[in-house]
Amino acid sequence: MELNRDGDGFLLSIDDWSEEVMYQMAQADGFEITEEIKNYIFKAREMYSENGTVPAVRDFAKEFGMDRKASKLYEIFQSGPMKKIAKYGGLPKPTGCV
Repeated sequence: MELNRDGDGFLLSIDDWSEEVMYQMAQADGFEITEEIKNYIFKAREMYSENGTVPAVRDFAKEFGMDRKASKLYEIFQSGPMKKIAKYGGLPKPTGCV
């Protein structure tokens, strides 16, 4: 399936996202979507649907009972956890504290 994505790999339209697309994008990037990562992606999509913005990493971490540093997210995603969560969740590229 051909996807319309920007130069960083983010979908140009949130409406193009599906679970199948999520796995296809991750596979193309050599990134594994585990159940835990999938839960983060679905929560971010829920928060985006409620607020219209990709959540800041601190706010997102708080939803999972993590500290302000979101250490667990950085362990899983190494750097820029919200960028990867947004990318594979079909959300717009986040700005600010990600």
